[in-house]
Amino acid sequence: MANIFDTATSDNQPFDIRTLTQEQLMALGMAELAYVKPVWMDGTTAFAIFAADGSPMAVAEDCALAMETIVQHEMVPSLVH
Repeated sequence: MANIFDTATSDNQPFDIRTLTQEQLMALGMAELAYVKPVWMDGTTAFAIFAADGSPMAVAEDCALAMETIVQHEMVPSLVH
């Protein structure tokens, strides 16, 4: 199976991430990255955790707890505004 990230700069040279295809972007960090986004639930702000592909994973009461939960599951958190 070919690496979907093979590009003309596959020798670890920087490249413009704006040129990634939708397939490459969806696969980027799939197992390692999770996003935290503030959401409105039951009349209050909560913090939803999403997988790199946008799949919902969990909801936490506060941002710190959401970030800690991601780290506890050996993933890298990223905050989305």
